[in-house]
Amino acid sequence: AGPLRPGPTNRPMSHGVYHIPTPINEPVRSYAPGSPERASLARELERQRGELVEIPLLIGGREVRTGKTVNVVMPHQHGHVLARAHQAGPAEVQAAIEAAEAARPAWEGLPFEARAAVLLKAAELLAGPWRDRVNAATMLGQSKTCHQAEIDSACELIDFWRFNPAFAQQLYAEQPRSAPGTWNRMEHRALDGFVLAITPFNFTSIAGNLPTAPALLGNTLLWKPSETSLLSNWYVMRVLQEAGLPAGVINFLPSRGSVIGPASIPDRRFAGLHFTGSTATFRNLWRQVGENLERYRAYPRLVGETGGKDFVFAHPSADNQALAVALLRGAFEYQGQKCSAASRAYIPRSLWGDLHERLRAGMEAMRMGDPSDFQNFIGAVIDRPAFEQHAEAIAAAQDSKDADVLIGGRTDASRGYFVEPTVILAKHPRYDTMLRELFGPILTVFVYEDRELEQALQHCAEDSEYALTGAIFAQERGVIERLSARLRSAAGNFYINDKPTGAVVGQQPFGGSRASGTNDKAGSVLNLLRWTSPRAIKETFVPPTDWRYPFLG
Repeated sequence: AGPLRPGPTNRPMSHGVYHIPTPINEPVRSYAPGSPERASLARELERQRGELVEIPLLIGGREVRTGKTVNVVMPHQHGHVLARAHQAGPAEVQAAIEAAEAARPAWEGLPFEARAAVLLKAAELLAGPWRDRVNAATMLGQSKTCHQAEIDSACELIDFWRFNPAFAQQLYAEQPRSAPGTWNRMEHRALDGFVLAITPFNFTSIAGNLPTAPALLGNTLLWKPSETSLLSNWYVMRVLQEAGLPAGVINFLPSRGSVIGPASIPDRRFAGLHFTGSTATFRNLWRQVGENLERYRAYPRLVGETGGKDFVFAHPSADNQALAVALLRGAFEYQGQKCSAASRAYIPRSLWGDLHERLRAGMEAMRMGDPSDFQNFIGAVIDRPAFEQHAEAIAAAQDSKDADVLIGGRTDASRGYFVEPTVILAKHPRYDTMLRELFGPILTVFVYEDRELEQALQHCAEDSEYALTGAIFAQERGVIERLSARLRSAAGNFYINDKPTGAVVGQQPFGGSRASGTNDKAGSVLNLLRWTSPRAIKETFVPPTDWRYPFLG
């Protein structure tokens, strides 16, 4: 038969059992006055303000400029253009599918440690030389404060790129038992086709994780970033290139969803969707997949994290100061534009008067403006449609007999899309903003009579179509257990005496159910399992040579 020669399936192998470096969560830098990281970030912010970036498509490792561009602006100064991004059309989407399919055999054929090394190197690049650039782009392009950018576009994305290889190694190491005379093995193949990653504006880390998690398992992808986070997402793509990601493994396709979906989902090689965004969009994409089932050579994997109407439920025994801080941070950090943001609260009458004053004092002290000014706690909401939705909800509450705007409520889009942190008091638990996702700095509070705790708990558990995050505040252990049990199905990430935001990779795997998504838990081995197609292998060392069983004797 001749000697084995290096090739896609029989290359020379080094023999060793390798172990991914034990991951640790990236420390969060403080950016305190006088700190070197604050000065360095301020210089990078100034530099990026002074340049206009051209963002191309990246297809098969080649930069593509279509000439059809959109402006990337600062939400807090929407007249300032940071970048111009070229847009993909159907022809470019088709080219990207072909590039992903062409790259898949060689990428999947690499040993796992080679694929893992790309993400591990990307993590170190982001932790070091690229940190300021990606953080500054997130601050300017998505209106995040330095702290919100640091915990997102630096720390969380670094964590995804360090922990996912360790989770994948754990997945590969789990093997079946073998009976005497046999050897049973399990291998995890890539999916049989390309994966489409559609990413949101609000977390640069999610934008980086959605394409790279499937890629780690040997898949190749199309990545459609959000139009309103293109600058930071382009820099993430460049980090991956510098880390050695081969051409065609991830193809970067700025475009509209109305173009990407119809141009990619009907393709028979469509193998999976990794999505974070609105519930309505995910349902529409799922519907498109259903309409094309007969075309596919394999059933696609659909993984989505979608909407939320995240709750805080307070028991009369709650610590009011801890509760106030959880609401102030949980509802208003990053302008409430987190999937996990506290947006509805159930407060007992006995706590409300004092809590109301604590909330007012905290909100009046919050400064709103350009996040490049490190004194500001609040930036702008992402774009005009978001601004208009929030302004309309506040105006409706001001005019309603069923609600009162207690704190805040002012809006101004003359320079940036600014919505003041707002508390709406709902007079019944099913008022519009107790149920509808707004994705802005608006907290709706329902005050229940202490004697009606069970009814309030019922509303919290059942009224919302969503089940992403939630928190309870109470002191006595029996009460904590009772509330936790009653709200068991109301949140995929559940917090006790803490705000419902801030999940950390490796500590709180993230995802919810009901209309909040498929609950496939980003930041854990559970998510990675969705991007493999397992093959069970049985080898019999000495097979039988007689077809007769003993019972026939």
